[in-house]
Amino acid sequence: MSLISTSELASRMGDPMLRILDARWYLDPDKKGVDAYAAGHLRGAFFADIENDFAGPGGKRGGPLGRHPFPPAEQIQNVLRLFGITPGVQVVVYDDAAGAIAARVWFVLRVYGFEDCAVLDGGITKWIAEGRETTDQPPSISTMTDFVATPREDLVLSKAQILTEKSHLLVLDARIPERYRGDTEPIDPRAGHIPGALNAPYTMNLTTEAHPVFRSARELRAHYQALGVRDDHEPVVYCGSGINATHDLLALQVAGFKGRLYGGSWSEWSSDPALPIVTGEKPG
Repeated sequence: MSLISTSELASRMGDPMLRILDARWYLDPDKKGVDAYAAGHLRGAFFADIENDFAGPGGKRGGPLGRHPFPPAEQIQNVLRLFGITPGVQVVVYDDAAGAIAARVWFVLRVYGFEDCAVLDGGITKWIAEGRETTDQPPSISTMTDFVATPREDLVLSKAQILTEKSHLLVLDARIPERYRGDTEPIDPRAGHIPGALNAPYTMNLTTEAHPVFRSARELRAHYQALGVRDDHEPVVYCGSGINATHDLLALQVAGFKGRLYGGSWSEWSSDPALPIVTGEKPG
């Protein structure tokens, strides 16, 4: 199960085999996820620090490794042990961005061998809108486990792999159309997209309700089929720094497809002046 509804989670609150992670994070440096967590979170939730726990060392704005390098196995193993995550536990992760941040945690757990993780569909935004309980109190459960990470390195591609395999890859860019086209680039060194990449904004995975949730599996499957995704032709997805792209990867799984992540994403690619870029609507 890769998604869980607010009603399903509400029915399981208090289950000792449940671990809830709050993955709120903001591109605005003046807005902190940990502050949002401290102000109010789901009962029993731990704060999942995207930048320090779920990104590797060496990331910085415009840096050669990208802004959020994929975290190494030992780091994630230590983090998951502190959260009390072990086989037999179910993890639910949420944010306030319709899953665009929480999906990063979901995907990292998958890469390191933990499959029983679901993203809360609609996140804390929908949870609060439905009048459900939040708290400012930290979790009171004991957590330390002996979880062992078992990496699946095939799910995350490096820049070198993208360059080597690009001629036969289906590459999807999960950023908004304005950034894909190169009309604007608010944070990374150059504007545009990887030659050949198709635009698949993660927002297209969502309904247009006041508190968006993921579209149905049937709708998502048709959406990705229109982009050329097939059971025997899985895409590689990137975004600005490897966070929002995981929303597409989650949607692909809901649709019954598979996909891989280009870990360094546009922040890495655009930092290398030797690499080509394309602007405009056409993939190049």
